[in-house]
Amino acid sequence: MNLESSINHMGRNLKNAAIAFLVPLPSILFYLSFHYHYDSTILDTDANVWTWCYHHPLLLPNALLFLNVTVLFWVIGLIQCSHWMIDLYWTMIPVMLVHYFASHPLGECDWWRSRIVILLSWVWSVRLSHNYLRRENWQWGARQDWRFTNMSLCYGKRWWWISFFTVYFSQQVLLIALSLPFYAIHSVNQPLNLMDLVATVMCSSGILIAYFADAQLHNFVTRNKNLKHVGKPLVPILDKGLWYYSRHPNYFGEQLWWWGLALYAWSIGYGWSCIGTIGNTMCLVYVTKLVEDRMMNQKYRAEAYRMYQKTTSIWVPWFKASDPSGVKNKNA
Repeated sequence: MNLESSINHMGRNLKNAAIAFLVPLPSILFYLSFHYHYDSTILDTDANVWTWCYHHPLLLPNALLFLNVTVLFWVIGLIQCSHWMIDLYWTMIPVMLVHYFASHPLGECDWWRSRIVILLSWVWSVRLSHNYLRRENWQWGARQDWRFTNMSLCYGKRWWWISFFTVYFSQQVLLIALSLPFYAIHSVNQPLNLMDLVATVMCSSGILIAYFADAQLHNFVTRNKNLKHVGKPLVPILDKGLWYYSRHPNYFGEQLWWWGLALYAWSIGYGWSCIGTIGNTMCLVYVTKLVEDRMMNQKYRAEAYRMYQKTTSIWVPWFKASDPSGVKNKNA
């Protein structure tokens, strides 16, 4: 890479980092303005935008997400010809939402439950953000998700408007639905109970499992890149560590986190708020199929991965099954 190319690359990286930090400001400033103008003594008599914000704690984040993420991110994606930013903000929006519900004037909650969930949400977000940036070699906006690239090739000239619904609006719906337990937790003041302990263990375990699974996957990918660089054969599949017991331990860890979060809401009588968790699990089933199909379409790993499928649990870590073919898989 020559000096001019390196400077251009650095400039693009800094520009995308600046965009990523600046884009949420409209929503943040609007919400701070709401708190500044909020006055409970006049809310019931004055019909204005702040009254609406006060009485609609669920509609307000939807409106902000629609304008500030679904529309603005979509426009930026069209300008840059890359829908990279939504993946990065998947790691941040839930943290913004939990703080929104915790600070809304209508919110009420058990202090300890609220702080435990906020802390766990931050840990989850830092882990996922770290994994995202590490996977992208600490670059901002270097590429978009490979699924978006495949869809853009599939839809061709129609992609510019289809992307609004498939990349952004659908994910807004899913993010809001997934964050309903945050709303539930900050809607009722009930003391901690045994299910809160179980939920905390589930969330913590999910974060840890996902962290180690992603670290092992990163090391595997890095090793294969090094092997490719020196012209040596690639290792076809990862079946060490957590990946020995599950084909997708990172997905399992992520699901454990969201279901633990739903359990907090269930424990205080808001079982309906797990609808987003159910929808997310169904989406991940489809994503798992896409990932496995992609593995099978890569010739150098198709045979090894087919054997891996026969012997290894798909999500939940479990003991190896006997290979029906009787052939033992040997990977370096």
